[in-house]
Amino acid sequence: MSLKEKGVVVTRPSSLAPGLARLIEGVGGKAFLFPAIEIEPLAATLPPGKFDMAVFISPTAVRQGLKHASNVGMIVALSAGTRRELERNGVKNVIAAEGGDSEALLALPELRDVAGRRIAVFRGEGGREVLAEGLRSRGATVEYVECYRRVRPRSDPAPLVAAWRRGALHAVTVSSAEGLRNLFAMLEGGPLAALPLFVPHERVAAEARRLGAREALVAGPGDDEMLSALVAYFGGHD
Repeated sequence: MSLKEKGVVVTRPSSLAPGLARLIEGVGGKAFLFPAIEIEPLAATLPPGKFDMAVFISPTAVRQGLKHASNVGMIVALSAGTRRELERNGVKNVIAAEGGDSEALLALPELRDVAGRRIAVFRGEGGREVLAEGLRSRGATVEYVECYRRVRPRSDPAPLVAAWRRGALHAVTVSSAEGLRNLFAMLEGGPLAALPLFVPHERVAAEARRLGAREALVAGPGDDEMLSALVAYFGGHD
């Protein structure tokens, strides 16, 4: 397993980027940290009363919202990465969707019969409504706990563009459609149209193609999945 001499742009929020960067550099690659999205905590509280279930949409939702979830029954994670974050915080018996999106979560047997249940969804400000709409259609009461917001960083793109021009960049990793749009705006397209983009879901790949990316590859949402996809790709593209 090697990424020898391959430069990979890591666009995760600065608080989440070091893990993937270490994996890339651990197999000989060079990680270029350029956050395309940042996290601002929000003052959020769980509404009064007991909840039958709490769904955490992301690792950030765990870090920002878990402290509010003491009076909850079942704990559910949108992805394996979110489950690992819950487990690192001492939560056991977490249910998680392997697909890493709302559609995969709704397909879980544990979420099919939720009529009459009260469910809290811990997430960032805004976002997709697929999960809540699906649960409500099954008779659940769903309440959001928005515990952070995502913002576009004010990073200077000049060093990254300079690295691209000297041939030091070979791939870009992106964690969300919002981050992808921020990245294209911050770089005005630039290197992104030419470099392969590694994304977590097909819908992000579709957005990348809409924005003009030459190549968008679905790797998966986790750091390990991103690394495996990078290594597999460059194994055949040396």
